[in-house]
Amino acid sequence: MADVHEEPGTAVVAPPRGAVYIVFQEAAGYRPPTWPPVDGEQRAMMHLDFQVADLDAAVAEAVGLGAVLAPDQPQDNVRVLFDPAGHPFCLCRDDG
Repeated sequence: MADVHEEPGTAVVAPPRGAVYIVFQEAAGYRPPTWPPVDGEQRAMMHLDFQVADLDAAVAEAVGLGAVLAPDQPQDNVRVLFDPAGHPFCLCRDDG
């Protein structure tokens, strides 16, 4: 199980072997990014892609957890979603 460290405005998730860290920090004045990107609008601050075996099932699970499917879907094997704070992320069918 991963170690989790929390302090006000910051969360760090680290795997047991310490090889990878993901750090989240609260941002004052946060504005959700615009996707697809638009000149002069807030750009995405991060982007995560997740490979999944069953794209439809993964989308259904993400939506069940609070994600929203983006209206613009540029690829057949990828689904763009927004997390509850408006950050876009992709679920990518693992065709390999």
